Amino acid sequence: MMGLNKLLLKQMLSVLLVVMMLFGGAASAFAGGDDDDDDDDRRKSDDSREKSKVEIKYDFDDLKKSEWARKYIARLAADRIFDGYGDGTFRPTQSVTRIEAIIAAVRLMGLRADAESAARLVTDLNFEDADHVEKKFPNAVGYVAVAVENDLFLESETHIKAEKAADRLWATMLLVKAMKWEDLAKTKMNVKLSFKDADKIPAGAVGYVAVAVEKGLISGYEDLTFRPNKPVTRAELAVLLGQMDDQQPDHVDSTLVKGTVTTAIYSNVLTLSKDDKVTSYTVDPNAFVYRKGVRVTAADIKVGDVLIAKVYNNVVIFIDVKKAAADPTVPPVAFAVEGQYQFVTWNSDNKIATIVIAQTVNGVTTSKPYTVASNVTFKPNASILVLNNTLVLKGNDTVVTSIEAK
Repeated sequence: MMGLNKLLLKQMLSVLLVVMMLFGGAASAFAGGDDDDDDDDRRKSDDSREKSKVEIKYDFDDLKKSEWARKYIARLAADRIFDGYGDGTFRPTQSVTRIEAIIAAVRLMGLRADAESAARLVTDLNFEDADHVEKKFPNAVGYVAVAVENDLFLESETHIKAEKAADRLWATMLLVKAMKWEDLAKTKMNVKLSFKDADKIPAGAVGYVAVAVEKGLISGYEDLTFRPNKPVTRAELAVLLGQMDDQQPDHVDSTLVKGTVTTAIYSNVLTLSKDDKVTSYTVDPNAFVYRKGVRVTAADIKVGDVLIAKVYNNVVIFIDVKKAAADPTVPPVAFAVEGQYQFVTWNSDNKIATIVIAQTVNGVTTSKPYTVASNVTFKPNASILVLNNTLVLKGNDTVVTSIEAK
């Protein structure tokens, strides 16, 4: 009888939550990690990844000290993967809880509709703290269920630990699993990580960190440490998720478009070319546009820019120029730098996107990334990419075109 009553109660709760979502009353499951009155202010979310007519806020009032994360925050908020708060803030320095990170990862995988379905809301979770999650985070039950089915949890985990701060190691492993790179991670378990505190990373997690670094999801700090137990902030998670989103196949996210600008933007129309197909999109007058490291207007987009854009209700609301077209009036500036090789990151075409070297200036060693041209050359060959090997990077306008052994 107790089991039957519990099932009936969960079914009633499911119906109530679905009705609330249908009528715009369900609070976002991710827009805050605390359990205070902010619940009433959280932005509303629908029950699917399909967009309804909801006002999207993708810029916030408290990002002045987190400018480095602003474009990722805007991108994820525009796609309703990572929400802000009803008071206009994002709270970038606030630690992220495990349940928040799980929800964000599942949404980024394109599984939001499944996670928020009525059937998922009544899932009987097999964790020892399932009752706590069902009572305190009922609209997250489906996300946990989907996460389990997609192997986002370790087989040995018996607790969800929903309110525990997500640390860098746990978040790294979660995202590698979400990207379906677990098999690749298992082949890298004996890799020697270059971080000074690599001995603090469990042997069974080394492969996950190695893959995350290789794919550009995460990097170390300027002092060459990884800090696996450091809690992840909302801004840091936004950057991780944004870099993860960059590597998603196009078919996973129908709201993400990519291409090269073919004509100057006129009357708020953006025309892109990809795979010999030309498509035009209407651009929102207030769209968030990011080019060459700064926020600009749509009018600053140039022919030849390679970009990604987020489309909402058939209107572009976010643009990130991944490769700016060269300005023919400005001659290229040549450069050459020297340092010890640390690692490279890869783009979705499996070409090197950035190379990170350690450089020592005035006795202080820091890691610095450099953008790599798609046609980069190696002298004598790519085998020179060995940890701590001294390299000379040469190129124009901060883009590396040649990597040479010292």
